[in-house]
Amino acid sequence: MRYLPLTEADRSDMLAVIGAPSVDSLFRDVPESVRLAGPVDLPPHQGELEVERALTAMAAENVAAGSVPFFLGAGAYRHHVPASVDHLIQRGEFLTSYTPYQPEVSQGTLQYLFEFQSQVALITGMDVANASMYDGATSCAEAALMARRVTKRPNVVLSGGLHPHYGETTETLLKFLDSKIDAMPADIEGTEDIVSRIGADTACVIVQYPDLFGRVRDLQPVADACHDAGALLVVAMTEIVALGALRSPGEMGADIVAAEGRSLGNPLNFGGPYVGLFACSDRHVRQMPGRLAGETVDVDGKRGWVLTLSTREQHIRREKATSNICTNSGLCALAFTIHMSLLGEDGFRRLAALNHVKAVQLANRFAAAGIEVLNQTFFNEMTVRLSGPAAPEVDRLAAEGVLAGVPVSRLLPNDDRARDLLLVAVTETATEDDMDRLVAALTETV
Repeated sequence: MRYLPLTEADRSDMLAVIGAPSVDSLFRDVPESVRLAGPVDLPPHQGELEVERALTAMAAENVAAGSVPFFLGAGAYRHHVPASVDHLIQRGEFLTSYTPYQPEVSQGTLQYLFEFQSQVALITGMDVANASMYDGATSCAEAALMARRVTKRPNVVLSGGLHPHYGETTETLLKFLDSKIDAMPADIEGTEDIVSRIGADTACVIVQYPDLFGRVRDLQPVADACHDAGALLVVAMTEIVALGALRSPGEMGADIVAAEGRSLGNPLNFGGPYVGLFACSDRHVRQMPGRLAGETVDVDGKRGWVLTLSTREQHIRREKATSNICTNSGLCALAFTIHMSLLGEDGFRRLAALNHVKAVQLANRFAAAGIEVLNQTFFNEMTVRLSGPAAPEVDRLAAEGVLAGVPVSRLLPNDDRARDLLLVAVTETATEDDMDRLVAALTETV
């Protein structure tokens, strides 16, 4: 009874107080059709040692990302996280209140959030950043909501190069609003004319950089067209390391940047948790969702940090809030901040350059092997065309110990053009032997 401390007498006493005849009676409003007929299919209780052995055996059935050649991407990239990050996030200076409403007892939390915001604003080229969102997809959706508030226009244009998960999340959050989502077809060929979709009712255009297929494009013409029409440009990013090598969205006229920051400081963790980045121009800061940590001085003139520009509606009167996100991915943001601090500006640029060099090496290997690369431009991810369906090939290579990439058909299941396409990402963790194994395995069917 270690984890079930209540006795039968305790339960009887509680039922008597609330006037219920039994525990089952508490569920009378739940339809019989959705109730379980018996216990769930789980083994009986075991001791701690037995449970540890069972879970270890289950975990051993997984293929860990670092144990085989790894080329998965499509929004989740494997990067090396220094061991010092895990050590430093556990230091007592940061172990203050998770919810920093009382700054006098939350200086550790507030200071790193301030540093985090400074880093995000710097690399995105924007004026101000918030203290993080849940993930890149919800950050993207919040950007669309913010653009509607700023422009007082209803409609949103989604580029065909936007990750489907980001687009679907945006559509979900805008579903019950008086808003039209103009989701363009998947831009596999890289020829979409998104400027022609901008109208008088357009609140924002959302483009991804680099896009879903790995392409890098100049966003300045899109930004100019948006601004001429009174709309905002939202730039979504799934691979934040790219900003160590590419022009920042702010330099190209972006109004809002919504990005995934998991690549820095946070391992893959079989799908989570993630950390959303959100930055915007200074003139729109009061419509920015989430938290904002600011610098101030106390009564003695000493420097300190507080939550700023934060109304009570964000936390209590939720129906009047600018956002339904009033918290942040605190631990992941801390890990991001520490990893970025360890890298420094020069290290961040070198990390990005190494990623691109590795990608160029793999692209050259593909070309030499007769495997078509669709991209004319890329950072560390590219789309290749196989001679047959990509999904079975990914399964075959996984059985051979190579995680080859993400079939585009997995992201675009209803698009026949995606059938033979494979998204391949290569980061600093890939070795030349890894690349040789991938190309040799794919060449068998090309």
